[in-house]
Amino acid sequence: MHDKAKQNEQLGKEVNEYLVKMGVQTPLTHYVGGDIESKIELITDYQQDMLETLGMDLSDDSLQDTPKRVAKMYVNEIFSGLRNDTFPKCTTVEAKMTHGDEFVLEKNITLYSDCEHHLRPMFGKCHIAYIPKDKVLGLSKMNRITQYFARRPQIQERLTQQIAHAMAYITGTQDVIVIIDAAHTCVCQRGVMDTGSTTATMTALGIFGEPNSHLRREVLAAANS
Repeated sequence: MHDKAKQNEQLGKEVNEYLVKMGVQTPLTHYVGGDIESKIELITDYQQDMLETLGMDLSDDSLQDTPKRVAKMYVNEIFSGLRNDTFPKCTTVEAKMTHGDEFVLEKNITLYSDCEHHLRPMFGKCHIAYIPKDKVLGLSKMNRITQYFARRPQIQERLTQQIAHAMAYITGTQDVIVIIDAAHTCVCQRGVMDTGSTTATMTALGIFGEPNSHLRREVLAAANS
């Protein structure tokens, strides 16, 4: 369950509108919100229909609550990043201790998301670096921003871009780089069934995106150390 004291719905609205401008927003007909309980009840009915169509006996005591459990999980947990009201509060302080091209790197952020093609989990690590200008973001906020965008049906490339552009909007600097290395269960559990591969994606903005950027090389080296 989400802690309202650690969330900022207005910032969530601003960031999601910024992502629309940047062309990296998740395909949506509208932002999820409103009557959460009604959504849970609707998804419960859909889940029940699906399981019964597959031949499952929902009168069994192991299965009878499964449709509602799944619906609550979708709305309140693993797809809650579709909502503005679950966006994290992002506290910043004046940048007093950084100078020039010195960067802040938060690495090995635990990442769990769901591939939008098969709704199967993807999991791995996210590394975020940025060069502060006027503001420094609290370290845990980078974890929370990552978790917010991971909690929606995703493709890894878009997820990487969303985190990077959200960081740029919140910190007021375009000098941001995000790297994700993740395994996809839609690859290892079905289809080619390759259990050993991972996918790496990177979005480099500002100075990190310049050709032959030494700062990008430094971040990559630090992230992989």
